[in-house]
Amino acid sequence: MTTTAANLITQLQQSIGRVIRGKDEAIRLTLIALLAKGHLLIEDVPGVGKTTLAQAMAHSFRCTFQRIQFTSDMLPSDVIGISMFNQVDQRFEFKPGPIFANIVLADEINRTTPKTQSALLEAMNESQVTLDNRTYPLAQPFMVLATQNPIEHHGTYPLPESQLDRFLLRIRMGYPSRESEKDILRSRVGAHAGATSEPVMEAGDVVAMQETVEAVRVDDSLLDYALEIIERTRQTERLTLGVSPRGSLMLQRAAQARAFLEGRDFCLPDDFKQLVLPVFAHRVVVNTRYAAAQKQSAPAETILREILETTPVPL
Repeated sequence: MTTTAANLITQLQQSIGRVIRGKDEAIRLTLIALLAKGHLLIEDVPGVGKTTLAQAMAHSFRCTFQRIQFTSDMLPSDVIGISMFNQVDQRFEFKPGPIFANIVLADEINRTTPKTQSALLEAMNESQVTLDNRTYPLAQPFMVLATQNPIEHHGTYPLPESQLDRFLLRIRMGYPSRESEKDILRSRVGAHAGATSEPVMEAGDVVAMQETVEAVRVDDSLLDYALEIIERTRQTERLTLGVSPRGSLMLQRAAQARAFLEGRDFCLPDDFKQLVLPVFAHRVVVNTRYAAAQKQSAPAETILREILETTPVPL
């Protein structure tokens, strides 16, 4: 990482940190998703800062930003746009929807129906939207930051596996520590979520860093290590759905982004090991019999930790 890039990353972390207090790891994972050209799913109970984190990210570099408040009556056209007939020109014109932005906050994504959720699939996977046999590219960088409440909350729809697989990382905010919450009460009473974050870089700077991340070296021994973990998720009887090839690619990209944040142009085993849970936990499906026997709220993380502990780390 060059000195300029390192300074920009530090400024970006500090800008977000002024808004999100005491959540350094959540901020770090958000930056990893951005640098790896991935999308982020933030899952937790209401009021812990999910939306605030997304807004702080968008306000920390100069880009276009759109917020989509998902509800049960939304349609796919409310997300991607619609073709309208222009009576003057006697032709149909495409009116782009809020998906056409650098940073898209999909707020409470699991409050809308699977039909509307599916409107995000092509955009998140290919950075483009197809409507009426025409394809419209999305501006770069492009990132979806989605928030969702736990599915046991009233009025929510579980995200299908195809949608979950598009997210690079899933994180949970958790409650702040007592000292962090006291700091929030002292400094943030009545403040707007993005009021204290200022742009510290241009969208072009983000694209340049994303290209640098792709050049971070990954040794074959690390690929074998990652593939061994992935293969074990596919073989264990405790999971009915293991990690997909897309998941393996996203783990590599996330590890490269983590190495970049650490100031390295090469990956270490720890880059992969530390990201297995946030990259894989939402992609696997736990065997219902195992989940019932364990009586745990998040058995996927438990299974992945056991796989990690029993998989030899390359020297």
